[in-house]
Amino acid sequence: MVLQLQGSLFDTADDVGPLRPLDEARRTTLAHGAWIDLLPGWLGGSDALFEALAGTVPWRAERRQMYDSMVRVPRLLAHYGEDDELPHPVLAAARAALSAHYAEELGEPFGTLGLCFYRDGRDSVAWHGDRIGRGERENTMVAILSIGAPRPLMLRPRGGGTAIRRPVGHGDLMVMGGTCQRTWDHCVPKTSRPVGPRISIQFRPRGVA
Repeated sequence: MVLQLQGSLFDTADDVGPLRPLDEARRTTLAHGAWIDLLPGWLGGSDALFEALAGTVPWRAERRQMYDSMVRVPRLLAHYGEDDELPHPVLAAARAALSAHYAEELGEPFGTLGLCFYRDGRDSVAWHGDRIGRGERENTMVAILSIGAPRPLMLRPRGGGTAIRRPVGHGDLMVMGGTCQRTWDHCVPKTSRPVGPRISIQFRPRGVA
Protein backbone atom coordinates (compact mmCIF):
# COMPACT_ATOMS: atom_id res chain seq x y z
CA MET A 1 0.00 0.00 0.00
CA VAL A 2 1.46 3.35 -1.04
CA LEU A 3 -0.02 6.60 0.27
CA GLN A 4 1.70 9.96 0.16
CA LEU A 5 2.52 11.33 3.60
CA GLN A 6 3.51 14.97 4.00
CA GLY A 7 6.23 14.72 6.65
CA SER A 8 6.35 16.95 9.70
CA LEU A 9 8.80 19.87 9.63
CA PHE A 10 9.58 19.03 13.27
CA ASP A 11 10.19 15.31 12.76
CA THR A 12 13.06 14.95 10.31
CA ALA A 13 14.77 11.86 11.77
CA ASP A 14 15.38 8.99 9.37
CA ASP A 15 15.41 6.46 12.23
CA VAL A 16 12.55 5.67 14.60
CA GLY A 17 12.90 6.94 18.17
CA PRO A 18 13.57 8.00 20.81
CA LEU A 19 10.59 8.21 23.18
CA ARG A 20 10.30 11.37 25.29
CA PRO A 21 9.95 10.90 29.08
CA LEU A 22 6.33 10.24 29.96
CA ASP A 23 6.50 12.52 32.97
CA GLU A 24 6.43 15.40 30.46
CA ALA A 25 2.80 14.58 29.61
CA ARG A 26 0.22 17.20 30.57
CA ARG A 27 -2.96 15.96 32.26
CA THR A 28 -6.41 17.44 31.69
CA THR A 29 -9.07 16.52 34.25
CA LEU A 30 -12.49 15.91 32.71
CA ALA A 31 -15.91 15.53 34.32
CA HIS A 32 -17.21 12.35 35.97
CA GLY A 33 -13.78 11.07 37.09
CA ALA A 34 -12.20 10.96 33.62
CA TRP A 35 -8.87 12.42 32.48
CA ILE A 36 -6.56 12.57 29.49
CA ASP A 37 -2.78 12.90 29.29
CA LEU A 38 -1.31 14.50 26.18
CA LEU A 39 2.35 14.41 25.13
CA PRO A 40 3.02 15.96 21.71
CA GLY A 41 5.91 14.41 19.81
CA TRP A 42 6.34 11.51 22.23
CA LEU A 43 7.97 9.43 19.49
CA GLY A 44 10.80 10.86 17.42
CA GLY A 45 11.17 9.63 13.85
CA SER A 46 7.45 8.89 13.69
CA ASP A 47 7.25 9.49 9.94
CA ALA A 48 9.75 6.67 9.41
CA LEU A 49 7.57 4.41 11.58
CA PHE A 50 4.52 5.40 9.54
CA GLU A 51 6.22 4.35 6.32
CA ALA A 52 7.34 1.05 7.87
CA LEU A 53 3.90 0.13 9.24
CA ALA A 54 1.98 1.28 6.17
CA GLY A 55 4.02 -1.07 4.03
CA THR A 56 4.40 -4.14 6.25
CA VAL A 57 1.37 -4.53 8.53
CA PRO A 58 -1.21 -7.04 7.20
CA TRP A 59 -4.03 -4.50 7.05
CA ARG A 60 -7.55 -5.83 6.64
CA ALA A 61 -10.78 -4.23 5.50
CA GLU A 62 -13.88 -5.21 7.48
CA ARG A 63 -17.62 -5.06 6.96
CA ARG A 64 -20.04 -4.90 9.88
CA GLN A 65 -23.76 -5.35 10.33
CA MET A 66 -25.64 -2.09 10.76
CA TYR A 67 -29.38 -2.49 11.11
CA ASP A 68 -30.41 -4.66 8.13
CA SER A 69 -27.33 -4.26 5.92
CA MET A 70 -23.58 -4.86 5.89
CA VAL A 71 -21.50 -1.69 5.67
CA ARG A 72 -17.80 -1.09 5.06
CA VAL A 73 -15.74 -0.09 8.08
CA PRO A 74 -14.24 3.26 7.00
CA ARG A 75 -10.61 2.48 7.93
CA LEU A 76 -8.20 -0.44 7.74
CA LEU A 77 -7.49 -2.53 10.85
CA ALA A 78 -4.87 -4.77 12.43
CA HIS A 79 -4.54 -6.35 15.88
CA TYR A 80 -1.68 -7.82 17.90
CA GLY A 81 -2.21 -9.88 21.04
CA GLU A 82 -0.03 -9.96 24.12
CA ASP A 83 2.09 -12.82 22.80
CA ASP A 84 2.28 -11.72 19.16
CA GLU A 85 5.45 -10.38 17.61
CA LEU A 86 4.91 -6.66 17.07
CA PRO A 87 5.53 -5.12 13.64
CA HIS A 88 8.31 -2.81 14.87
CA PRO A 89 10.67 -2.96 17.91
CA VAL A 90 9.80 0.59 19.01
CA LEU A 91 6.22 -0.53 19.70
CA ALA A 92 7.45 -3.06 22.25
CA ALA A 93 9.57 -0.32 23.84
CA ALA A 94 6.57 2.03 23.87
CA ARG A 95 4.34 -0.59 25.49
CA ALA A 96 6.96 -1.28 28.17
CA ALA A 97 7.41 2.45 28.86
CA LEU A 98 3.65 2.98 29.22
CA SER A 99 3.30 -0.05 31.49
CA ALA A 100 6.10 1.18 33.75
CA HIS A 101 4.92 4.80 33.92
CA TYR A 102 1.25 4.03 34.63
CA ALA A 103 1.82 0.95 36.79
CA GLU A 104 0.63 2.56 40.03
CA GLU A 105 -2.55 4.03 38.54
CA LEU A 106 -3.43 1.20 36.16
CA GLY A 107 -2.33 -1.73 38.33
CA GLU A 108 -1.53 -3.96 35.33
CA PRO A 109 0.54 -3.77 32.14
CA PHE A 110 -0.62 -2.72 28.71
CA GLY A 111 -0.93 -5.86 26.60
CA THR A 112 -2.65 -5.70 23.23
CA LEU A 113 -2.17 -3.36 20.27
CA GLY A 114 -4.88 -2.26 17.89
CA LEU A 115 -3.97 -0.36 14.73
CA CYS A 116 -6.26 1.77 12.56
CA PHE A 117 -5.20 3.16 9.19
CA TYR A 118 -7.06 6.34 8.17
CA ARG A 119 -6.16 6.67 4.50
CA ASP A 120 -7.78 10.05 3.87
CA GLY A 121 -10.56 12.29 5.18
CA ARG A 122 -13.25 9.77 4.21
CA ASP A 123 -11.94 7.31 6.80
CA SER A 124 -13.24 7.83 10.32
CA VAL A 125 -14.50 6.25 13.52
CA ALA A 126 -17.87 7.15 15.05
CA TRP A 127 -18.50 8.22 18.63
CA HIS A 128 -17.80 5.31 20.98
CA GLY A 129 -16.03 4.22 24.16
CA ASP A 130 -13.82 1.14 24.54
CA ARG A 131 -16.49 -0.62 26.57
CA ILE A 132 -16.28 -4.16 25.23
CA GLY A 133 -15.05 -6.33 28.10
CA ARG A 134 -13.91 -4.85 31.39
CA GLY A 135 -14.04 -1.27 30.12
CA GLU A 136 -17.82 -1.27 30.54
CA ARG A 137 -17.66 -1.71 34.32
CA GLU A 138 -14.10 -0.86 35.43
CA ASN A 139 -11.79 2.12 35.21
CA THR A 140 -9.04 1.43 32.73
CA MET A 141 -6.65 3.18 30.32
CA VAL A 142 -6.25 3.33 26.57
CA ALA A 143 -3.08 4.93 25.20
CA ILE A 144 -3.10 6.14 21.58
CA LEU A 145 0.08 6.87 19.64
CA SER A 146 -0.71 8.79 16.44
CA ILE A 147 1.66 8.77 13.49
CA GLY A 148 1.25 10.33 10.07
CA ALA A 149 -0.81 13.41 9.28
CA PRO A 150 -2.69 15.02 12.19
CA ARG A 151 -6.43 14.36 12.55
CA PRO A 152 -8.67 15.70 15.31
CA LEU A 153 -9.49 13.21 18.07
CA MET A 154 -12.65 14.46 19.73
CA LEU A 155 -14.11 13.61 23.14
CA ARG A 156 -17.49 14.40 24.69
CA PRO A 157 -19.48 13.19 27.71
CA ARG A 158 -21.40 9.99 27.07
CA GLY A 159 -24.88 10.81 25.87
CA GLY A 160 -23.86 14.18 24.43
CA GLY A 161 -22.43 17.48 25.55
CA THR A 162 -19.65 19.92 24.71
CA ALA A 163 -16.88 18.21 22.77
CA ILE A 164 -13.12 18.57 23.28
CA ARG A 165 -10.99 18.61 20.11
CA ARG A 166 -7.32 17.53 20.13
CA PRO A 167 -5.44 17.27 16.80
CA VAL A 168 -2.97 14.36 17.05
CA GLY A 169 -0.35 13.04 14.63
CA HIS A 170 3.41 12.86 13.95
CA GLY A 171 4.22 10.92 17.13
CA ASP A 172 1.73 12.50 19.56
CA LEU A 173 0.49 10.46 22.52
CA MET A 174 -2.92 10.65 24.18
CA VAL A 175 -3.79 8.49 27.20
CA MET A 176 -7.42 8.27 28.31
CA GLY A 177 -7.81 7.18 31.92
CA GLY A 178 -10.04 7.06 34.98
CA THR A 179 -13.68 6.62 33.96
CA CYS A 180 -13.03 7.96 30.46
CA GLN A 181 -14.14 4.84 28.56
CA ARG A 182 -17.31 4.52 30.64
CA THR A 183 -18.39 8.16 30.93
CA TRP A 184 -17.00 9.75 27.75
CA ASP A 185 -17.05 8.90 24.05
CA HIS A 186 -14.40 9.70 21.45
CA CYS A 187 -14.29 9.81 17.66
CA VAL A 188 -12.25 10.74 14.60
CA PRO A 189 -14.72 12.55 12.31
CA LYS A 190 -14.78 12.52 8.52
CA THR A 191 -13.60 15.64 6.77
CA SER A 192 -13.93 17.02 3.25
CA ARG A 193 -10.66 18.90 3.64
CA PRO A 194 -7.58 17.37 2.01
CA VAL A 195 -5.71 15.46 4.73
CA GLY A 196 -2.87 12.97 4.62
CA PRO A 197 -2.94 9.40 5.93
CA ARG A 198 -2.71 8.64 9.66
CA ILE A 199 -2.14 5.48 11.69
CA SER A 200 -3.54 5.20 15.22
CA ILE A 201 -1.80 2.68 17.52
CA GLN A 202 -3.87 1.80 20.59
CA PHE A 203 -2.29 0.16 23.64
CA ARG A 204 -4.81 -1.56 25.92
CA PRO A 205 -4.71 -3.81 29.01
CA ARG A 206 -5.93 -7.38 28.75
CA GLY A 207 -9.70 -7.72 28.34
CA VAL A 208 -10.36 -4.16 27.14
CA ALA A 209 -11.52 -3.51 23.57
